[in-house]
Amino acid sequence: NGGTSVASLLGGDHLFCLCHDGFAGDHCETDSSDSCIIGMGLYYRGTRSKSMSGRTCLEWDLHTRESFLTSDVNSGRHNYCRLDGNPLKRLFTKGLMASTCGRRNSRQMKIVGGTIATVESHPWVAAIFWISKSRQRLFRCGGSLISPCWVLTAAHCFPEGAATKARRLSVILGKSALNETVPYSEQAFRVDEVFVHEAFDNSDGNYNNDIALLRLKGRPGQCANETRTVRTVCLPPPGDRLQSGIQCEIAGYGKEQQGLWYNSQYLRQATVLLLAQDVCQDKDYYGHLITGNMFCAARPDWSQDACEGDSGGPLVCEVDDRLYLFGIVSWGDGCARENRPGVYTMVTNYNQWIAEKTGLSSFTASPMLAPEK
Repeated sequence: NGGTSVASLLGGDHLFCLCHDGFAGDHCETDSSDSCIIGMGLYYRGTRSKSMSGRTCLEWDLHTRESFLTSDVNSGRHNYCRLDGNPLKRLFTKGLMASTCGRRNSRQMKIVGGTIATVESHPWVAAIFWISKSRQRLFRCGGSLISPCWVLTAAHCFPEGAATKARRLSVILGKSALNETVPYSEQAFRVDEVFVHEAFDNSDGNYNNDIALLRLKGRPGQCANETRTVRTVCLPPPGDRLQSGIQCEIAGYGKEQQGLWYNSQYLRQATVLLLAQDVCQDKDYYGHLITGNMFCAARPDWSQDACEGDSGGPLVCEVDDRLYLFGIVSWGDGCARENRPGVYTMVTNYNQWIAEKTGLSSFTASPMLAPEK
């Protein structure tokens, strides 16, 4: 910004910058007159300390204060909103549940072959209901709370697509059983808006781009409150993959076995192993129906699987003591059938889409160790 580097009289090394009027900072990086944010705000250097969604940005040097020197032009003890070169990769904010995403109070091990779960062990699970004209509440799908006001689920849960009437939907968080209401642990919301992925396609019967978002209708600036039974799940970084053989967890209210006409009344859980992509795409499995937007998971003995009614629910994997949402229950040929694993939407293919629709960071800022690609 036209600043002049002033050298030390002793060593000739850079000491500080003289800045033109209107600019400040160790590197003259802050434009105090700049209040406009263009596009994604990639080149913004003003003094705003709140994001467009109203969240307060963290101090930029929060993670570098242990370093003696830094060459980052965004550095300094301020909390001006900055992006680090990738418009969708790093915008740290003080979210209601940001520091506790993926944390749970208990771990107990539809889910075919699974066990009944306490909602405390899966506090991000959302139950999505359709409200009939007679005002009857009908369970439709599962989902995952990714921020206090947003639930991530499957596109095929909304056959009406973009024409889905949000006012006919409701979401209940912290629910252990479909046929029971526990006021002290549950939080109920109407839905303000539904976003079904624009490229969702079932022409081949394989639910490609099977992802959707629900914006909860809460009080101004406030939706879900963090409790023992309601918490957010973490979003992994874009494009990250976990190795085949990793054990992950699924949870939902779906049918306990294929052929039943009713769903499980209780939240159930199971553990599954991730399968290699080439295995899932083998002709003995699903062949060409598996696209790059999907992955498969199952038990080696085919005893546990997601089933009808679990659609939209989470597949979470533990990384660095947190649970990350890597998959959304999408489809499969039957339930717990040999060579017919469950198929899941690959969430890390959609970080940018999620960020564009919600205004949230494209992944959860946390001390996560990135999974292997």
